[in-house]
Amino acid sequence: MSQKPSFFGHRERLRKKFLNSGINSFLPHEILELILTYSIPRKDTKTLAWALIKKFGSLSDVLDAKEEDLKQVKGIGPSTIVLLKLMRSVMRNYSLEKIKDRKEISTPENLLNFCKASLQGQKEEAFEVIFLTIRNTVIAVERLCQGTLDKALISPRKILEKAFSYNAAGLIFIHNHPSGEPGPSEEDKNLTETLTRITNSLGIMVLDHIIVGRGKVFNMKANAYISSEEDK
Repeated sequence: MSQKPSFFGHRERLRKKFLNSGINSFLPHEILELILTYSIPRKDTKTLAWALIKKFGSLSDVLDAKEEDLKQVKGIGPSTIVLLKLMRSVMRNYSLEKIKDRKEISTPENLLNFCKASLQGQKEEAFEVIFLTIRNTVIAVERLCQGTLDKALISPRKILEKAFSYNAAGLIFIHNHPSGEPGPSEEDKNLTETLTRITNSLGIMVLDHIIVGRGKVFNMKANAYISSEEDK
């Protein structure tokens, strides 16, 4: 009987480590190694995992990478590309379902995790609104604009029409910067100020505006660009 290659034992150890200790016990390249074992059955995946991390910078960047960029990495075939894209989509859909299933946004971490799952890695700009009850329970999440952000498409009137239709008491805005830097532009600041002033005057509170960049987020509430009633 022929001896199994050494990487078979390594794969089994990775799987047992995951089942026994969870994902927090893994380094980023180990997570990628384990993922790759399901698309590359007869090869050591450690070298390829390191190559992907080196090229793209981080695990999240690997999952966000374009198909054409992944193809440039030696050893990456169609099955692996599908698996990586599937992993990213499953992560996004899981987070979206959890927050859309009338769950409360009980912590800042919950909110930021949702924002990153929804918009991080998107290649086009998008603007989303989370509509909330007075208890911060999610009523709905809607993407009101995608592509080049046209302020006519995200006007206060359009947002208020949606808010009134949901009988929403609170709003959280989310949009992304595909360039990667999440810091707000002057246009972002002006838009936030305008939307906040108009909606708040009608009794619908803007609770936050989150800007999603590459691996980072900018919280406009935490950085004092939005003031609550308690702050006034």
